[in-house]
Amino acid sequence: MALTALTRARLRADVADALGEDPADIPEDENLVDYGLDSVRLMSLLQRWRRDHADQAGEVAYADLAEEPALERWAVLLGVPGAPGVPES
Repeated sequence: MALTALTRARLRADVADALGEDPADIPEDENLVDYGLDSVRLMSLLQRWRRDHADQAGEVAYADLAEEPALERWAVLLGVPGAPGVPES
């Protein structure tokens, strides 16, 4: 299976799916715990990203994502193109 890049849109869609929300309702800068993110959902998301986007998510630690549960921070940690400090592909 070919790996694809994890994009901001994919990141938002995956989180929205895990939370049972519409992607448009998940803001980039809000604490995702306030939207229902819990440890089980976070671990499921990380496992999905490690499986589908190993080049980006393979080295990211669960604790790092749990410490800063917001899309804008996760985009940086996961090396999503276009995130602050991450070059566009």
